Amino acid sequence: MVTIEIEYQGELHTQAVHGPSGARLNTDAPVDNGGKGEAFSPTDLVATALGTCMVTIMGIFAARHDLDLRGTRVSVTKEMVQQPVRRIGKLQVDIRLPLPATHPHRNALEKAALTCPVHQSLHPDVLTPIAFHYREQAGTPASPALQPAGIS
Repeated sequence: MVTIEIEYQGELHTQAVHGPSGARLNTDAPVDNGGKGEAFSPTDLVATALGTCMVTIMGIFAARHDLDLRGTRVSVTKEMVQQPVRRIGKLQVDIRLPLPATHPHRNALEKAALTCPVHQSLHPDVLTPIAFHYREQAGTPASPALQPAGIS
């Protein structure tokens, strides 16, 4: 069990402290919700948690199979909805791996990402389309979309 201590600092700013490490994290409300947008918003942290969780779980799999995933990049685009209440409506995830699409562990890596606890904890009303992109192999024609394997 981990405890995060959060202090409201006024003007829609908070500071959170991670119990085990003491690491600090600041938040601010987004401009469209009355804040200054000077830091991650709470919903930005949900998007961040999803992306970092997915790549971390892939990293755990990679370490067990002697794979090097350094350079893997994850982009999470958050879309809010206003009705019936303001909430996250969609988290589009794009994962770019430094491996070819023909890599023998491709399916297992993708499956590992989908077992991420954050992904498994999201409400089903939050759409989470996920696309995995792989580097091109030498001698193969260029692909306009980095060879996506989409999962919704």
